[in-house]
Amino acid sequence: MLLHSLPCFIEKDLKEALSQFIEEESLRDYDRDAEASLEAVKSGEVDLHQLASSWAKAYAETTLEHARPEEPSWDEDFADVYHDLIHSPASETLLNLEHNYFVSISELIGERDVELKKLRERQGIEMEKVMQELGKSLTDQDVNSLAAQHFESQQDLENKWSNGLKQSTAIQKQEYQEWVIKLHQDLKKPNNSSLSEEIKVQPSQFRESVDANGRIYEEQRKLEESFTIHLGAQLKTMHNLRLLRADMLDFCKHKRNHRSGVKLHRLQTALSLYSMSLCGLVLLVDNRINSYSGIKRDFATVCQECTDFHFPRIEEQLEVVQQVVLYARTQRRSKLKESHDSGNRNGGSDDKAKNADRNYLNILPGEFYITRHSNLSEIHVAFHLCVDDNVKSGNITARDPAIMGLRNILKVCCTHDITTISIPLLLVHDMSEEMTIPWCLRRAELVFKCVKGFIMEMASWDGGISRTVQFLVPQSISEEMFYQLSNMLPQIFQVSSTLTLTSKH
Repeated sequence: MLLHSLPCFIEKDLKEALSQFIEEESLRDYDRDAEASLEAVKSGEVDLHQLASSWAKAYAETTLEHARPEEPSWDEDFADVYHDLIHSPASETLLNLEHNYFVSISELIGERDVELKKLRERQGIEMEKVMQELGKSLTDQDVNSLAAQHFESQQDLENKWSNGLKQSTAIQKQEYQEWVIKLHQDLKKPNNSSLSEEIKVQPSQFRESVDANGRIYEEQRKLEESFTIHLGAQLKTMHNLRLLRADMLDFCKHKRNHRSGVKLHRLQTALSLYSMSLCGLVLLVDNRINSYSGIKRDFATVCQECTDFHFPRIEEQLEVVQQVVLYARTQRRSKLKESHDSGNRNGGSDDKAKNADRNYLNILPGEFYITRHSNLSEIHVAFHLCVDDNVKSGNITARDPAIMGLRNILKVCCTHDITTISIPLLLVHDMSEEMTIPWCLRRAELVFKCVKGFIMEMASWDGGISRTVQFLVPQSISEEMFYQLSNMLPQIFQVSSTLTLTSKH
C-alpha cells in the first residue's frame, strides 16, 4: 500500500515546486522589464508625455465609464419619430399618404404588365409566321435567332421597368421620410397655425384608387373559426387560435379600395410596427434563396407594389441572406474538410463533404430565413421555411425537418416579440390529387399536436405570454373538410368553455 501511494506524493510535491518556480521567475521577469522601462524613461529614450498619452488613450478605450456613448443611427431616429406620429392625430394623414404612394406604384406596375403583354403577343405572332415558313424559306437557325432576339427584347424591357420602379420607390422613400421628420419637428413648435392644415385630412385631396387594368384582388369568401385555449402544467396561459380558409398572401396584399375596414387593418399594423406585439407569417419555399418562381415570386410582387419606408427592399434583404448562407456554408465545408484531412474515417464523411461542396448556396429542409416589412397589410415578419417534396407524402413524423422548422420559428417568435403567427396547417399552400380527406386529417392532427407541444414549451422560453396562432388551409379545400378540421381542433387543444350564470329570480 505504501509503494502505491509514494509516487502520488512525489508527483504532488513536484507540481507544487514547479508552480512556485514559475511564479517566482515570472515575477523576476516582470521586475526586470519594469526596471528597464524606468531606466529608459530616466535616460530620455522614451518621451514621458507620449507614454502618458498612450496609457490614457488605452485606459479610456477599454474602460466602460470612459467610453463614448453610441450615436443613434438615422434608422433609429426615424423609427422613434414615426412611432410618435402614428400614435398622434397625424396617423390618418400618414396612412393616406402611404396609400397614395401605393396607388402610384401599382399604376406603374399595371403599365409595365400591359406593355410586357403587348410585347409577348407581338412576338407570338412573329414566331407563328416564322414557324409557318420553317422548312420552306427559313431554317432552324432562323427560328433560334428570332427566339434569342425575343428573349433579349423582353429582358431589356423588364430591366427598363425594374430600374424605373426602383428609382420611383427610392424617391418616394426619401420624400416620405423627409416629410415625416418635418411634421414631427413642426409638432414640437408651440402655436403653429399651419400645423392643423398640414395634418388635416380631406378625402378629395387624396387620389382614389381607380384600377383600369383589372388588377384588383378578388376577395373570396373566407371560412373562419376562433377558439380560446388555456395551456400549461401549473400556471396556465390563455392563447387564441384561429382556423381560416384563405390565401396566405391575403395577409400581405393591400386592397386598392380604401374602405374603413381596410384602413383599420392597416392602422393596427402601423401602430404595432415598433412594439412588442409583432405579426408573423410562415411561407413554404424551396431551397433557393431568390424570388423567381412560385409563391416566392408572388410574395415579392406584393412587396414591390408598395414602397417600404422603414426596411430595405425585398431584393436587398435576400442578397444579405445569400451572403450569410454562403459564409455559413463555407465555414461548415472548411470544418468538414479539416475533420476529413485530420484522419476522420467516418464512412459518411466523403458524402457529407461532397454535399456541402455541391449545395453550399442553398438552404436545407427545415431551415428558414427572415425578411422584415412595414409595407404589407397585416404582417411585419415573414419566415421563409424551406420544405421539399416530402411534405406531400403522408408519412412524415414529428421529427420531420418541416415540423422542427416550425418549432424553431415559434422559438424566434418568443425571443423577438412576435405574438401573432400564421401557419399553413397542412404544410402546403395548394391542394393536389394525392391530398385526400384521410391525408388532410392525419396531417392536421400531426400539426395540431406538435404546435400544442411547442406552445407549452414556449412557456419556459418567454414566461407564458398570450399569443395568437392562425392555422390557414388552402382556399380550394371544401367546406365539409374545413368543418371536420374545425371539430378536430377543440379535441386536441383544451378549449375554454363558457359559463352561463342564471338568476334565481
